[in-house]
Amino acid sequence: MSSDHFPGHHGLDFTRKFIFFFSLALVSVLAGLATGSVTLGTDDLLAALRKDEGIAAEIVWQLRAPRVFAAFVTGALLAVAGCFLQTLLRNPLADPYVFGVSSGAAAGVLAAMLLGLGTDAGYVLGFAGAALVVVLVALLSYRVADWNPYRLLLTGVMVAAGLNALISLALVLAPSVAVKGMLFWLMGDLTHARPSPGPVVLLCVLIALSVALGTALNALSLGRLKAASLGVATRSLEYMLYLGAAAATAAAVLTAGTIGFVGLVVPHLVRLCGVHDHRLLVPFSALLGGSLVVVADTFARSAWAPVQLPVGILTALVGAPVLLLLLGRHTDAAR
Repeated sequence: MSSDHFPGHHGLDFTRKFIFFFSLALVSVLAGLATGSVTLGTDDLLAALRKDEGIAAEIVWQLRAPRVFAAFVTGALLAVAGCFLQTLLRNPLADPYVFGVSSGAAAGVLAAMLLGLGTDAGYVLGFAGAALVVVLVALLSYRVADWNPYRLLLTGVMVAAGLNALISLALVLAPSVAVKGMLFWLMGDLTHARPSPGPVVLLCVLIALSVALGTALNALSLGRLKAASLGVATRSLEYMLYLGAAAATAAAVLTAGTIGFVGLVVPHLVRLCGVHDHRLLVPFSALLGGSLVVVADTFARSAWAPVQLPVGILTALVGAPVLLLLLGRHTDAAR
């Protein structure tokens, strides 16, 4: 195998890239804590981070820190899910929403909103909807002891189309006073998001798995037959990628609604930095994805304060041009 697919993760080059992505994450988090309807100076922010008493500390720890943390975890989960699915399908245009898991979670949450149930019930119904889609898509795509990622993709797309129709029906039947909140959540909403141990633990587990199984993931990205010839248990690895991506997507959607383009674009941006080894690609993508959503959410809540914008609109406005540029680069390289 070519060393291009297995770049070393030691030495000066790795150190520079790690410092770059970690610095991006740190700067984005600090900017998110400092920026809002009330902008905090450096001294005020440092005093607040030391938990000194005062208004600045209350703004940072009670209002901004939980939202910034939830935004970072959401973006990191979407980026990890994007890496997993692009490896599973060997398709650079695969994104976390391709299997309909997000539609299942969204249908459950919107059903809770439509019935006037509380937030906890929304989480329960959203998780149930996502889990049901995961099982349904896996069962429908499994034929005669054969696991086929491409059949999985087609099944997921069809299930997602049906669920999106149900979501549209729910929006039509919903009272007019509830439609705006439902649409806002569907476009990505971190207004009431708070950090939860579940998504954090899931994120850490998925990153640890990607590092431990990095060599096998690198081989799988070259093709199923190539990986099998190298002794990789492709079927079990594909199960892991599917379930891991589905769990990450469901956790992100339940936390912040549907935020597009993060899982699609971020892995490509990391690869443009020369990172192809999954032992580095997945954790670096998590750092960049988290940074992107934190920056987008900071802009969404501060640009027109006190009016807040859906985060998904901003990620789409950034992600669509970036994706077009990436497609242009691939087209030029293919000539």
